[in-house]
Amino acid sequence: MNKHKQQLVTIKGTKEGLTLHLDDTCSFQSLLQELEEKLSLTFQGDEEGPFIAVHLQIGNRFLTNEQEEQIRVLIRSKKQLVVDSIEGNVISKEEALTWKRETEVVPVCKIIRSGQVLHVQGDLLLIGDVNPGGKVVAGGNIFVLGALRGVAHAGANNDKQSVIAASVMKPSQLKICNIISRAPEYDDDSSHGMECAYINDDNKIIVDRLQLLTHIRPILTRLERGM
Repeated sequence: MNKHKQQLVTIKGTKEGLTLHLDDTCSFQSLLQELEEKLSLTFQGDEEGPFIAVHLQIGNRFLTNEQEEQIRVLIRSKKQLVVDSIEGNVISKEEALTWKRETEVVPVCKIIRSGQVLHVQGDLLLIGDVNPGGKVVAGGNIFVLGALRGVAHAGANNDKQSVIAASVMKPSQLKICNIISRAPEYDDDSSHGMECAYINDDNKIIVDRLQLLTHIRPILTRLERGM
């Protein structure tokens, strides 16, 4: 009884170019062979034709750097084609650890004194004060359950959506991504409650009531909405 041969490569045309869905269960050599066959039948190497962007969907297959380069070279050999993107569901352990460091909330319980610098890759939750001359830096958001009187730099990983929040917001300097500002000067030493700093649509750092944070950065409350 004849069975239909499983298609290892599926080619679909889109407005952005071509999307190639590559089977993630077969051997890599079988995949390369069918990719070569299908591209050769479809594209005859017309050097006069326009370039076509190719987007690869590789599913649960993990490609080594060498395998990825083999696929790129094969596709480039068809004169009009150029690989624009490769998307899959699998990442390396190193990439996973990097993602974890950049997205996790790091709790720290201490006082940052003058001359000290605390730097974390993800979000910082500091339970304590940042004294004048002290500095805290985070790749993401900064939350200070205490007095912020020194320097705070959020979004150090080039993230303009990051925010800075503190129980007492009286910093010597605020920095989010590459935007620098000083906190507003108050006429007295009274408490204004917890406040937050963020970059507005005019690319300026604004300090406002913490209660506005839900509307300014709704992604921060995504967990509550999903419950």
